[in-house]
Amino acid sequence: MAEKKVMGPASYFPSIEKKYGKPIEHWMKELKKVSKLAHMEQVAHLKEKFEMGHGHANAIVAVFRQKNGL
Repeated sequence: MAEKKVMGPASYFPSIEKKYGKPIEHWMKELKKVSKLAHMEQVAHLKEKFEMGHGHANAIVAVFRQKNGL
């Protein structure tokens, strides 16, 4: 049986880990620190503090918010 292809925001995760050198769990912990912020404020946080690109930041925030019911 073939592996199921990852779709949606999580499909960015391998390239995010490669580019920034940290596992996705690292970024989830960073977002937990600012979990009270709105979606775009969390995206801005990753972009400003870690110089992450918009698409990568948005993908991580989308998955974080979905997993945490935000």
